[in-house]
Amino acid sequence: MLPVNLVVFVCLAYVSLLFLVAFAGDRKASRDPSGWLSSPLVYTLSISIYCTSWTFFGAVGSAARSGAEFVTIYLGPVVVFAGWWLFLRKLVTVGRVYNTTSIADLISARFGKSPTLGVLITVMALVGTTPYIALQLKALTSSFQVITFPAGAVVAASVELEPDFVTAFWVAVGLCVFSILFGVRNINVNERHHGVIAAIAVEALVKLCALVAVGVWVVFALADTPAAVFENAPVSLSNADSFGTRWVALCFLAGAAVICLPRQFQVTVVENTSEQQLRTASWLFPLYLFLICLFILPIAIAGLRFLPQGSDPDLFVLTLPLTAGQDAIALLAFLGGFSSATSMVIVSSIALSTMISNHIVMPIAVGLGLVQASAGGSTTRSFILRVRRTSICVIIMLGFIYFWLSGTSGALAAIGLISFCGVAQFLPSLVGGLYWRRATQAGAVTGLSAGFIVWCYTLFLPSFEGSFLMSAEAIENGLFGWFWLKPHALFGLTEFDPLVHALFWSLSINVVLFVGVSLLTEPTPLAQLQATLFIDVFRRQTESELSVIRRTARVSDLRQVAGRILGPEETIRLFQDEDSHERSSIASDELISLVEARLAANVGAASARSLVSQVVTSETIGVEELKRLAGEAEQIRAYSAELERKSRQVEATAAELAKANEQLREIDIRKDEFLSQVSHEVRTPMTSIRSFSEILLEHRDLDEPRKLHFLGIIQSESFRLTRLLDGILDLNMQDPGEQAWDEEAFDPEAAIDHAVETCEPLARAAGARIRRGRRTRNLRVMGSRDRLTQVFINLISNAIKHNPNPAPEVVVSASRRGANYEARVRDNGPGIDADHRESIFRKFFRGNAAVASGVGLGLPISRKIVNRFGGELRLSDRKAPGAEFIVRLPTCRAADDEI
Repeated sequence: MLPVNLVVFVCLAYVSLLFLVAFAGDRKASRDPSGWLSSPLVYTLSISIYCTSWTFFGAVGSAARSGAEFVTIYLGPVVVFAGWWLFLRKLVTVGRVYNTTSIADLISARFGKSPTLGVLITVMALVGTTPYIALQLKALTSSFQVITFPAGAVVAASVELEPDFVTAFWVAVGLCVFSILFGVRNINVNERHHGVIAAIAVEALVKLCALVAVGVWVVFALADTPAAVFENAPVSLSNADSFGTRWVALCFLAGAAVICLPRQFQVTVVENTSEQQLRTASWLFPLYLFLICLFILPIAIAGLRFLPQGSDPDLFVLTLPLTAGQDAIALLAFLGGFSSATSMVIVSSIALSTMISNHIVMPIAVGLGLVQASAGGSTTRSFILRVRRTSICVIIMLGFIYFWLSGTSGALAAIGLISFCGVAQFLPSLVGGLYWRRATQAGAVTGLSAGFIVWCYTLFLPSFEGSFLMSAEAIENGLFGWFWLKPHALFGLTEFDPLVHALFWSLSINVVLFVGVSLLTEPTPLAQLQATLFIDVFRRQTESELSVIRRTARVSDLRQVAGRILGPEETIRLFQDEDSHERSSIASDELISLVEARLAANVGAASARSLVSQVVTSETIGVEELKRLAGEAEQIRAYSAELERKSRQVEATAAELAKANEQLREIDIRKDEFLSQVSHEVRTPMTSIRSFSEILLEHRDLDEPRKLHFLGIIQSESFRLTRLLDGILDLNMQDPGEQAWDEEAFDPEAAIDHAVETCEPLARAAGARIRRGRRTRNLRVMGSRDRLTQVFINLISNAIKHNPNPAPEVVVSASRRGANYEARVRDNGPGIDADHRESIFRKFFRGNAAVASGVGLGLPISRKIVNRFGGELRLSDRKAPGAEFIVRLPTCRAADDEI
């Protein structure tokens, strides 16, 4: 154990250090707002306030109990910052452009600066955050009990310690004091707290270093090597059942929480000053989460291995070094947990106090006349500060009361997930407000209210285990004893655990009502304007209400309202360039909107509108201008959709043109090769004819046998030249529009016999064998017998010439297939490559042996002939060696029999 006085002294010294950092940060920011305090690094470290005592202590406990389930708490934020960056960019831009002070301020401003929405979201945030504050109190008191336990850490780890509510109360009091000193010393423009952010950045480094220090000690000192840590890991840590519905639900909740928790909205949106900060956070924050969870599993495994059975897994980070006598590491770990808890409570209470002040107390005070235009500036500002300081005390004490009522129920992770599910109810209205123009205030109010009620009924109230509002009997048997109203099995749904069950019902009802009621109601003109400004924020950052809303107010009245909230110095600067307005005594629309915007940066959009409305004597909304804005937005959307469609068409056309160009290039290449080959083939016989003719003319005394020999060569070369020209003419005659053939009904077997007989000399010369297979009888096809004979000669001669087999063989067979005649020419050669199955039928294609095998016209001519007969020439799909060509023709009369 460590002495109580030592632990208390270290905590007080640490808090004093943080206060000095915050004080120095505020001083620095007042002189240079764009200095290092606004750097992307400090901004990212402030976002790490997400890592509370839950992630510091509770993540190890979650890993020890449920294996890899703890990863979801880190994976959700990583997905949001790395994958939802465009949404975050839009959210942060809206907050920065329109001086948003809280999540309640942003949502209420989006839906026509609705005071009702502001109050509803504030109440929901307060109730939803209360369990989270209780979690921090539980973690602080439990860790303090363990580190100072008189009987030592081994005993503290093995027994179930009763909650120390006295210590928890004084910790809560201390947190109230720290929160007021840190964040509510004055009213800040835009509710930015540079000093607090600087202190949080320091705390982020402390808790990271503390957890890494414990992890390094466990891996390299306690277990000797990283491999030794995992040698005896419990089977439960690799439970495959962890990756199910609950896994997905936890990832979603964690992702929603990193946006919707009031403290996260404060540091991510309200404190943001540039887009570069968010760009850096999109990769640096996931890296921070990776580092802080790197040693969670090793610590959990070591705790299960080295600590007595029954030890509290939530405190392994502390009890492991304590049982090993590593007091310094244990004190550092306690300080890391202390940092995690205090930073969360301080920022949460500051954010919630701002929401309570702006959306509950100030509207009530204005409505009841407690804040008058004639009131002094210092009086009103003091009133706001008192409200916020009181709110902080109420918020933290509500967390203490929850801790007191819930007692020992639930682990740290379970308590935190209750809050996550509660604030997740903001997500539909937040996302819908930024992207859906049709969303209305009525839809948002209905959806949020219903989701909040269902969350309270199915998760929040049952967490008290019957000690608050809902009895144990109601939890067990359902309200009024009706089984279909069981909080954990609502409407008979029993497939999910309580958390997933509550998330499913609350969020489903929220979304359905939000969408349904929005479709059934119409937004107000102001809500339409706000929708346009928020949704089109990147196109309308320079626009405001000026072109739509027309208001009248006296400059002196506006000055009084501004002075009460902003103070004399800010008011003087605000009206410094408005001498012309002062002389005319009537404020312009620009000045009224400017004053309201500055007020909104301090007390929220709804309260600012109420304050300005006190001195505005008339207000009209230009419906035509509103329609123009809406029309512009619709035109932009239509133009974007049309542009996108045209782009797709252009891309498709470009792809088709590219394909056509590629085909043209191939055809051009084949044409050049064809012309080259034809010229070569024509030149060769012509050269022979010319040479032997010259010999006969010059040497008339040649003997008769030699003359006959030379004349025979001339004749042979003439026939060769004639065949070449006939082939080219045949290819041309197949094209559409050429002369028709004389067609008749004939026996196709006769064409095959003639072709085989013609090719026999070629087969004998090549050592090949032509074999007839099955034949048909009494069958007729319509066409030209000579042309079909030409087809079979081409197929048979190709099978002989292109067959490298030592014993080449060609089999020709025929059969009837229904109403068709089918002939097959098969060889035992190497076959045709799959890539060339269709290419061989293209004009000029000659394959790998092109130079030695003619001009590549035989198969194209043959296919065109068969096509002219209404038939088909193709390559068979058979897998056996060799190539097999199939000629299929429609018959004129079915065969009587078949051999």
